[in-house]
Amino acid sequence: MKVVGIIPSRYESSRFPGKPLAPLMGKPMIQHVYERVRSSPLVDLVAVATDDDRIREAVAAFGGRAVMTASRHRSGTDRLHEAAEILGLSNDTIVINIQGDQPLFHPRHIEEVTTPLLEDPDLPMSTLIYRIVRPEEIHHPNAVKTVCTQDGFALYFSRSTIPFVRDGGQKAVYYKHHGIYAYRRSFLRLFASLPTGRLERLEALEQLRALEHGYRIKVVETDHDSVEVDTEEDLRRVEEIMINGRQDDP
Repeated sequence: MKVVGIIPSRYESSRFPGKPLAPLMGKPMIQHVYERVRSSPLVDLVAVATDDDRIREAVAAFGGRAVMTASRHRSGTDRLHEAAEILGLSNDTIVINIQGDQPLFHPRHIEEVTTPLLEDPDLPMSTLIYRIVRPEEIHHPNAVKTVCTQDGFALYFSRSTIPFVRDGGQKAVYYKHHGIYAYRRSFLRLFASLPTGRLERLEALEQLRALEHGYRIKVVETDHDSVEVDTEEDLRRVEEIMINGRQDDP
């Protein structure tokens, strides 16, 4: 069974325009992500899905593969679907969606998110969560929180703090969602055909589309954090982590 890693990457960003090409330790950020995906022994093919010639040229310059997709998509997953069409991927291919703004994601994430689909042919998709250790992330809307069933399927994803602790004397354990997904190619095509969900629109979280339409998402807890770069300040934090190696510290 073929495993393909695709990195959706857009130049435009309201908070950090051009962030895929932001210099990080002498390389554009997108190159760090690409090289980490390529280092996984499970991945047969890696490609960047973009709508911008500047990103395509940067990927070509470091020897990577890029596919040009439409400029407007509802989400990164919809861009992923178009890229899978362009690449001619078969229905039984497992397609990994890796965020282009997470240059510190651990290559082991690929194995962790892919294993459920390799072991259970009935699963349509899977994703990763990480136990929150930095208190500020519990309430920050950019850290998407996740709650799941006892057997490891997502109940909900939210930018709000979930679960809410009503009564004093109780402590909750909070998990944040890592934006890395594994899809069966056949389900990726179905996902892209579904109408945008009401909750998806409200929270601006594409994975809610699957839940709203009744599809299961297998959730895997990882021991490795992954910093998302939304601002130039985040980029400086990532550079400090690369130098000092303290990503998982609170």
